[in-house]
Amino acid sequence: MEPVLEVKDLSISFTQYQGGTRRRELPVIRNLSLTVEAGQVAAVVGSSGSGKSLLAHGILGILPYNSHMEGELRYKGQPLTPKRSEALRGREIVLVPQGVTYLDPLMKVGPQLRGGRRDAQAKARSRAVLERYGLGAETEELYPFELSGGMARRVLIATAAAQSPGLLIADEPTPGLDARAAGRILGHFREIADQGAGVLLITHDLELALTIADKVAVFYAGETVEEANASDFSAGRLRHPYTNALWNALPQNGFTPIPGAQPWPGEEGSGCPFAPRCPRRTEACVGEIPVRSVNGGRVRCLYPEGGERP
Repeated sequence: MEPVLEVKDLSISFTQYQGGTRRRELPVIRNLSLTVEAGQVAAVVGSSGSGKSLLAHGILGILPYNSHMEGELRYKGQPLTPKRSEALRGREIVLVPQGVTYLDPLMKVGPQLRGGRRDAQAKARSRAVLERYGLGAETEELYPFELSGGMARRVLIATAAAQSPGLLIADEPTPGLDARAAGRILGHFREIADQGAGVLLITHDLELALTIADKVAVFYAGETVEEANASDFSAGRLRHPYTNALWNALPQNGFTPIPGAQPWPGEEGSGCPFAPRCPRRTEACVGEIPVRSVNGGRVRCLYPEGGERP
């Protein structure tokens, strides 16, 4: 069976002008690859500025006008062209955004759920999906400003689930929520995946992602540095030094920081962008770093844990 989503060698850059006339291309995502299978939650984890949200916007075809995208996107085995992305957006490919401001403040919840339809079937479906996420029928008559933060996020999920999507993209869906509320929200995404959809969860919170994810793609400075099964984290089978650093930075694993900071777009230099912070770096790390298969996962590193040196 074809993956729901295939991203291969995706690069996104932005055209910027300096001094009014001097133009430059600012690379933000470089040679990024990942797949999402039906019934799977694939988490994309990385710090701010690593390119996670741009990946979502590229899939949805809503990048800014000054952007340039290269690489290959496929949805259910067919190329995801800009025209096809527009046709599927909001129907088969849906977004649960980071901000609840995506809800129309001038429209009640019910009409937003039904997409303007007023027939009895649409009304029954909207009430059923609200009930599924713990919201009563009276929620249909509320405006977004009358919803609590948690209710608004559940309405966003309900709006997405009402379309029976093939691919759901959740872009940082739990900011500002406590651990219990965030866990409930993520549990809804697990349910959607269990019903057959592919779920792409974009988050900076590795600990939360591991509660529902089947696999994790780790981003650093616009690149996928590792793609691992979620079980690899607790089993100690991580390959890339940055992934290990993320895991060791969790409170239950010692809260061990690493020196340095992620480079800003355009500051990466050649070779591995993590090299300045890496204890295993050598002179070879300034060259091309291929993606390798190691112990059931994929890693972009010359000296991964559990792998032989090239």
